[in-house]
Amino acid sequence: MIDELRALAVFARTVETGSFRAAARMLGLSPSVVSHHVSQLESRLGVALLYRSTRRLSLTDDGRRLFDAAQGALQAAERGFNAIAGRSSEPAGSLAITVPGFFARSPLVDDLAAFALAHPKVALAVNFSDEKRDLIRDGIDLAIRVGTLKDSALKSKRLSLLKRKLVAAPACLAARKKPHKPSDLDTWEWIGLSMRPDSKTLVGRNGTTERIRFTARVTVDSIEAACRLAAAGLGLATPPAFLVEDEIRAGRLVELLPAWEVEALGVYAVWPQNAGRESLTMRLLRFLEARERERAGR
Repeated sequence: MIDELRALAVFARTVETGSFRAAARMLGLSPSVVSHHVSQLESRLGVALLYRSTRRLSLTDDGRRLFDAAQGALQAAERGFNAIAGRSSEPAGSLAITVPGFFARSPLVDDLAAFALAHPKVALAVNFSDEKRDLIRDGIDLAIRVGTLKDSALKSKRLSLLKRKLVAAPACLAARKKPHKPSDLDTWEWIGLSMRPDSKTLVGRNGTTERIRFTARVTVDSIEAACRLAAAGLGLATPPAFLVEDEIRAGRLVELLPAWEVEALGVYAVWPQNAGRESLTMRLLRFLEARERERAGR
């Protein structure tokens, strides 16, 4: 089909210019290649499209009908190409994005708002869900994912690191001896996340690491739910720092082992590998990277 479309375009240019040689100059081809394309098209259709003489070409009736149809098709294609190319000056179109549900309270929402304001002709459809979506099956242009990525045919790039805090309700601390090191938490109850392993890695100020394995008393599939259950006193949790800052200030949650940090998780942008450099997907990716650099530089 691609070869036929190419031959059709060559045929149309030949008719417009009146000769193989003039069409060849316009298309940057040799006259013999132009003649070959037209002959291919005639063989494919089983009709003569052009009558040839040493000095001129003339259209057959079949050739005239094909030329009229070809003009409409090529003009439509040119309008399509121009519409896509026009994005370089004023992006337009739609973007489907999927983001973990708890990011609804993150700076990413401000980034998406800023992108939408900067590009008023771009429509955003954002899915906030902790469930991983299939980008190809669901027609999604860009996903934000957290943690280790599985090998796939998708492209990815790390945008930032997600800092976490080890927290529990004051009632949990009142019922137990104050912990001073990670191993002191071996007998504590934990709130598990179905999308994360039942283990935590803590990093000390000197760079040492300790891994805690646990059996969760309660397991949920929502990070925000884990925060609420931790505040209710059901166990330890390690939510993103931005989710629990207010709860810590208000005293509803307490940060444990402040000399140790919960291992941060990578935040990645993931997208289909055939997204073009000037596509809306890549424009959004570059925008998010720039916003992240701005935050890091403050």
